[in-house]
Amino acid sequence: RRVDCLLKFPNPTGAIAVDAKFPLESYRALIDAGDDQARTRARRAFAADVRKHVGDIADRYIIQGETAEHALMFLPSEAVFAELHTNFQDVVEKSHRARVGIVSPTTMMATLTTMRAILKDAHMREQAGVIQQEVGKMMVDVGRLDDRVAKLQSHFNQAAEDIHQIRTSTGKITRSGERIEEMELDENDGAELPPASAEIRLLEPGRS
Repeated sequence: RRVDCLLKFPNPTGAIAVDAKFPLESYRALIDAGDDQARTRARRAFAADVRKHVGDIADRYIIQGETAEHALMFLPSEAVFAELHTNFQDVVEKSHRARVGIVSPTTMMATLTTMRAILKDAHMREQAGVIQQEVGKMMVDVGRLDDRVAKLQSHFNQAAEDIHQIRTSTGKITRSGERIEEMELDENDGAELPPASAEIRLLEPGRS
């Protein structure tokens, strides 16, 4: 009565039992049947074996309050799985009514992938509150970063304005010096130098 595999899921799903069953003898008899009479007996025996396995799984491994409402019967053969679903649809439907899903190696992987996605979704729901708190903290940090970037941009703008003013002053000084250099003083003519006050006015910054 010990199940082959128990997949533990959070509530409300609960644990899902997976039990491996393989009606090998009746399947071989069905494949090896030489006439219609033998084939009919083999079909009945094969269907009976599968129904018995489904009943055993439903009775033993679906326990109210302890496991999920469904269990899985694992057939370790794609050929048996294909035969069952192709020619024994009534048996498959009965297994569904008994809440026992029949899976093969291929479909088992697909089932496990789906179950993994369910587990991940449940874990995300459990962590939703924590995620929301972390997002809130992150948004506060983003706001602080935005304020600091704005202050830094203001400093850059002020620095650019200061540089502009410095270049304006140096431009005026440069132009004043150029005008002084352009003045031609002929010492041989005995020309008098311009008054000191005029020279001072030329050197005053900010005056054209």
